[in-house]
Amino acid sequence: MKKLISIVTGAFLFGAFIIIISSCAATKEIADKSSTQLWGENCMRCHNTPPSSAYNNTQWETISMHMKLRANLTDLESAKILEFLKSSN
Repeated sequence: MKKLISIVTGAFLFGAFIIIISSCAATKEIADKSSTQLWGENCMRCHNTPPSSAYNNTQWETISMHMKLRANLTDLESAKILEFLKSSN
């Protein structure tokens, strides 16, 4: 019985380790991408995007909160895309 508990505990810890390592790799991959690249990959996959001058910074903040939920973006992706839109405005 103790051996079974040890095996289950070990498997659980190994699985948790793999999940943590995988999530770190994805975060680094996003961090390495430019805001322009993230905008192109995420926004243009579903629709034609308006020019950044079409909305002011406050409107882009609202749009970005909405699209973060709709497109299932991470906080980092959303922040970088918003940074791009504000800087291009």
